[in-house]
Amino acid sequence: MGQPAPDRPPPSPWILRFAPLVAVDAGCVLDLACGSGRHGRLFLQAGHNTLFLDRDLSGVADLRNAAGAELLQADIENAPWPLDGRHFAAIVVTNYLWRPLFPQIIAALQPGGLLLYETFMRGNDRFGKPSSPDFLLAENELFDRCRDALDILAFEQGEDSLPKPAMRQRICAIKR
Repeated sequence: MGQPAPDRPPPSPWILRFAPLVAVDAGCVLDLACGSGRHGRLFLQAGHNTLFLDRDLSGVADLRNAAGAELLQADIENAPWPLDGRHFAAIVVTNYLWRPLFPQIIAALQPGGLLLYETFMRGNDRFGKPSSPDFLLAENELFDRCRDALDILAFEQGEDSLPKPAMRQRICAIKR
């Protein structure tokens, strides 16, 4: 869990920037649509109990017996939300967008819980995939979806060059 595996990209600078805001004793962190678990691993290494959720857990199979790690395989787009009644000190979502889940994601944050969300936005089609509007945020969409229930600590949108050129939107918000 020290250095990223050769096929696993390093954590996002946005997530690295705000991860220290989550106290280790605040509760569990959810890495939603975790893929290789690059962000959940960051929190796990910092001492957080971390739930890795994805429809395919092969990218985090090496964590199956790791202390503090919980793995949950679930199809969150085609089945009921698997986390009813659970609340998290932080929820991390990167490079993933399924709009129907926004109410469940916000409801799953405990009071004072931190949402770290970073994904692609419209205009990304000039750089490649994703290019479908179904998977690209509209201008200010993360801000608009969060502002009624969360206090926005930071928000960015626009063209980004790292790790590769893309149009991205990012938010760091705390639940009231």
